[in-house]
Amino acid sequence: MPSVSAHVAHALAPHIDHVFGVMGNGNAWFLDALERSTSVHYTAVRHEAGGVVAADAYHRASGRLAAATATYGAGFTNTLTALAEAVQAGVPLVLIVGDEPTSGPRPWDVDQIALASAVGARTYTVGRTDTAATVVIAIEHALTYRVPTVLALPYDVATIDAGPLREVPEPRLPAPLAPAGEFGTGAVRDLAAALAGAARPFLLAGRGAWISGAGAALGEIADRVGAVTATTTLGRGLFPRPEFDLGVTGGFGAEGAMKLVRDADVAVVLGASLNQFTMRFGDLFAPGTRVFQVDVAPTATHPHVGGYVRGDVDVVAHGVVEELMRLGAAPSGWRESVDIASLRHQEPGDVVAPDGRLDPRSVAARIGELLPADRVVVSDGGHFIGWANMYWPVAAPDRMMMVGTAFQSIGLGWPSVPGAALAKPDATIVLTTGDGGGLMALADLESAVRVAGGRGMAVVWNDAAYGAEIQLYGRKGLARAPMLIPEVDFARLAAGVGAEGVVVRALPDLDRLAAWAAEPPSDRPFLVLDCRVSAEVIAPYQQEIIRVNT
Repeated sequence: MPSVSAHVAHALAPHIDHVFGVMGNGNAWFLDALERSTSVHYTAVRHEAGGVVAADAYHRASGRLAAATATYGAGFTNTLTALAEAVQAGVPLVLIVGDEPTSGPRPWDVDQIALASAVGARTYTVGRTDTAATVVIAIEHALTYRVPTVLALPYDVATIDAGPLREVPEPRLPAPLAPAGEFGTGAVRDLAAALAGAARPFLLAGRGAWISGAGAALGEIADRVGAVTATTTLGRGLFPRPEFDLGVTGGFGAEGAMKLVRDADVAVVLGASLNQFTMRFGDLFAPGTRVFQVDVAPTATHPHVGGYVRGDVDVVAHGVVEELMRLGAAPSGWRESVDIASLRHQEPGDVVAPDGRLDPRSVAARIGELLPADRVVVSDGGHFIGWANMYWPVAAPDRMMMVGTAFQSIGLGWPSVPGAALAKPDATIVLTTGDGGGLMALADLESAVRVAGGRGMAVVWNDAAYGAEIQLYGRKGLARAPMLIPEVDFARLAAGVGAEGVVVRALPDLDRLAAWAAEPPSDRPFLVLDCRVSAEVIAPYQQEIIRVNT
């Protein structure tokens, strides 16, 4: 008869396409059932953190429920940084893990429920008689609250006979949140009236707007009132009229574009939390700008917000469109009066920095010219995050993912590649990582090369240092030795797992990327560009951090 593990696999299968992870004693029976009795694809990675990261990236690129698996004890504790990132980023994910037997902990067991709770993830433990119901509740929780859940399989329960497999009920999910009552409908009317009367209207959309599917409705609002638009990093490409879009706001934005934002008299922020980086540490909007926010959070998320509408962005946007039609709103003409394209221009930088190493701005600009248009960019954390965001535009929010930045982590880059590659099977996957984070995640360099193959490439910003620390704390006079990394040859490391590595010391070395991009993916290797760049060139967003910390 089917075991508890088989019932877990059976209940999960209708809701997931892929599971990423590392097999061990605690999840071996689950993986056996998954392989034998479902159509779910399992991808092995080389570190348990990588399993969660790959699942996280798979969700961000596909919108599907993510799934990862690990064993108990040390296998589970290895997932915690990646699990914390997924919690902070609002990723619906189910992590199936082994756990201590019901008879009590063994010497190698830890309190996994407490550890998961400490990073913000709830645990559901399956039993012999309630397996399917527990799995469905875990899925409901992950999707309703957009947060990872842990599904625990006690070691002595995993193999117990649980009876024949039965039909599993569908998860029950709430309808999209709509503005409620007189206050809610009044707030929508106030927002629409402000936009209709604005001389210089501005719309800023984030990942929440993308998740709600609001792109078309927001585009209609922008057209009706003649608004200039922009997005957060995780919302880029959302608006349908790029000719009127300023690109990314905050420290990744072009300076001219950010100056124009301060000219807006009415700004509406949709599905964005307005964190310190998006807000340029409070300087994004001018003091006289009327700022409205639309989000599902209980209240406004920044003190500069003067009007708040709580609701799903797409639902609210359609309500605003109806109200603008009733008001007979006409385009302001502001966006046609401004040369948006020139304002998006980014500083090209010098070829070589004063220390003799490449200027990362010139490297990023040249790579941006050579990358295939059909691309997905996945980013590790570190100082270098500015370069891809500033110089490598993408077509939609599901083509730029930054796994690690929500939790301020580095070392989650390489395992992002297999998740994105399986979610976007026709696109080129481009990883941007640093030498510090690249070494930290090195176990899954092999996973990236194996899964993505010729559709994948990586740019390693190799400055022989932890660049952000050099720029912030080195300038404060702290000892620099702990901030330095012996220069590592990532090209040779890549060759060791079947990739092609190219050391980039001069811009002509990037000609190999041009040739690689022109080849059919089936004929080319995974490509690693080991870019020897200067740690002395500071990204604009990092300059803002330095400014507020000194």
